[in-house]
Amino acid sequence: MDGIKQAFARAKRENRAALVTYTTAGYPTIEQTADVLLGMEAGGSDVIELGTPFTDPIADGPTIQKANTIALNNGTTTTSCLNIVRDARKRGLRAPVLLMGYYNPLLAYGEEKMLQDAKAAGVNGFIMVDLPPEEAVRFRGHCTAYGLSYVPLIAPATSEKRMKLLCSIADSFIYVVSRMGVTGASGALSSGLPQLLERVHKFSGGIPAAVGFGVSTREHFVEVGAIAEGVVIGSQIINTLREAPSGQGAKAVEEYCHTITQRRNPAVSPATNGHTNGHTNGNGTSHGISTDANRNGDGSGWISNEHAEAPKEISTEDPTKQPASKSNPNNGTVHVDAVVSGGDGPGLADQLDALNTQDEKDPELIPSRFGEFGGQYVPESLMDCLGQLEKGFDDACKDPKFWEEYRSFYPYMSRPSSLHRADRLTEHVRKDAAKGKGANIYLKREDLNHTGSHKINNALGQALIARRLGKTEIIAETGAGQHGVATATVCARFGMKCTIYMGAEDVRRQALNVFRIKLLGATVVAVDAGTKTLRDAVNEAMRKWVEKLDTTHYIIGSAIGPHPFPTIVRTFQSVIGNETKTQMQELTGRLPDAVVACVGGGSNAVGMFYPFSADPSVKLLGVEAGGDGLDTDRHSATLSGGKPGVLHGVRTYILQNAEGQITDTHSVSAGLDYPGVGPELSGWKDSSRAKFIAATDAEAFIGFRLLSELEGIIPALETSHAIFGAVELAKTMGVDETLVINLSGRGDKDVQSVAEELPTIGPKIGWDLRF
Repeated sequence: MDGIKQAFARAKRENRAALVTYTTAGYPTIEQTADVLLGMEAGGSDVIELGTPFTDPIADGPTIQKANTIALNNGTTTTSCLNIVRDARKRGLRAPVLLMGYYNPLLAYGEEKMLQDAKAAGVNGFIMVDLPPEEAVRFRGHCTAYGLSYVPLIAPATSEKRMKLLCSIADSFIYVVSRMGVTGASGALSSGLPQLLERVHKFSGGIPAAVGFGVSTREHFVEVGAIAEGVVIGSQIINTLREAPSGQGAKAVEEYCHTITQRRNPAVSPATNGHTNGHTNGNGTSHGISTDANRNGDGSGWISNEHAEAPKEISTEDPTKQPASKSNPNNGTVHVDAVVSGGDGPGLADQLDALNTQDEKDPELIPSRFGEFGGQYVPESLMDCLGQLEKGFDDACKDPKFWEEYRSFYPYMSRPSSLHRADRLTEHVRKDAAKGKGANIYLKREDLNHTGSHKINNALGQALIARRLGKTEIIAETGAGQHGVATATVCARFGMKCTIYMGAEDVRRQALNVFRIKLLGATVVAVDAGTKTLRDAVNEAMRKWVEKLDTTHYIIGSAIGPHPFPTIVRTFQSVIGNETKTQMQELTGRLPDAVVACVGGGSNAVGMFYPFSADPSVKLLGVEAGGDGLDTDRHSATLSGGKPGVLHGVRTYILQNAEGQITDTHSVSAGLDYPGVGPELSGWKDSSRAKFIAATDAEAFIGFRLLSELEGIIPALETSHAIFGAVELAKTMGVDETLVINLSGRGDKDVQSVAEELPTIGPKIGWDLRF
């Protein structure tokens, strides 16, 4: 901590701004990173931020994200990051070093162990991108006990109330994240930056402020340094490393830093190095504000697909100008409106979050939780927007006219959805069950809703909320495409601009839904990053949301994300369970003995389960995607095979490795192919209110076949997991008991996928459907 203070004090005595530089640990290689740190210092850097890479960095722009990916591919771990600092210290590094990263890897490593090991390695403090108030207060206290600094971040969207709190806990400096609009070679300051810094200085009590927002030239540095005590450069450092000849990265960074500072720090003999004066940041242009980003954020381009064996290609060319052989999805090409690879445009880290508060907690800032799960692990830039959304949602829930308006769309949505007994499926179960066993199975037909799934319930409700808040544009993510179709549908109904983000792999698997979405007038953007599935679509949608907070609402499709999204989704989806209660009372005179739903992110499950959560006589069974089996790495069974962590703004069960990095998932069903789950379901798991099991791809195909052949209903592959689990449960229940399956979606979207997978899965389950 003292080292950081000394660095800023020295810069002040020399009548200049302090230069804070960022690089990603492990980029371009682990072995070269210590050299890069030494090069930064030699070129005039006063404080160094060492980025600890994370698989799902919602607050990083494309430059930093790509560096993170390369670093992780190089095998960079938390231990690697500490060893890099230790090595640099041994070789003479005196500049203070701050570790900058995301909470989940730190959580996996262990907070106390991290502080001990970081102190021993020569680290001077931390910047946590996604740490919410209650954790930040505790972690800040631990940092202070070890003599380490905890640096708060402030964004243009930070309210005065929050700014006072953030400034009051700063011990070395305050990280102010803004933007720069570039015009020609010289660039120009963001028009609001002087006013933002004036507000910060008003509450900072003399603590220095360092600004990061896209600085890349000496002119930028001087201009920003005239109004701030420090200037942060990040993405341009990464660009310099990328463009440098092999083995020359550290020298190139040194020379670049020298062009910025016009000064050099004297080399230090390793023998004289015993103490550090460290700091670490990581964001000049860093974390999503890189000046080389696509400023229009359209993400146009082509998907690189060197290793994929998918049957379809993705194209952004106008299909109306292509031969029919190319424009027909069945013949090889799926047309989308744009493709993003690893995130385009400014990222959320421009308005990072490390939400900190004083020891006196303001109830207004404490997010809703379900036991230990939930919360708001998001950038500071989103906090006020989430607060606005929460207030708008609460106001709507208390307004009878809002619910009157929502119910007025029931005929449009085809609500209430029907519920009936599955006679032949019930008889099938009883043939295989022991004497006296075999529950009566009922189907809640959400597949008959407008758009073919339960997704319309939430999409329409959130669209009404967005209209109440004055939003004119909608963005959303989708996996299987059903939420994308539902969102595009309601946007068409209300005349709202709509953009849907979808993983490139899911685009290939769900070409029909891509076309349906475009038919409805929405724009489809394929995300060619990471696993190219739902999780990457969520990452990209969250990045884009922050760019247009004033006009845009993000309709999250599942019960995931930061508060209040899980509560919003559960509220609108609870129509499923509420109707089921009423319908079962009418049909059988009592509540069902069990309800069953598939679980990916959890929207249909939480919608069915919540109304029964206070009825202990009703068993709640969630069926996850077991993929190739829980004994393999190829599954998406988060609750069955995961552990608590933080992903996409929420603490919940996630699939992660020992380092806290999010692992790749697999499911034959695109809608269940996600490494996290809703926090309320996590709470029910830990309290044992609900039970969760996994069905493999083959078992899901058994469920798919049973309902198709016995009831004449082709279910979605997501729902097929629940069917298999429900059949197994029904075999253990009495003939007088009842069980309801939430038939969450219809399966026409999956017919092509089933046909493609049958040659592999069919022989395993005795299903030969060659024709």
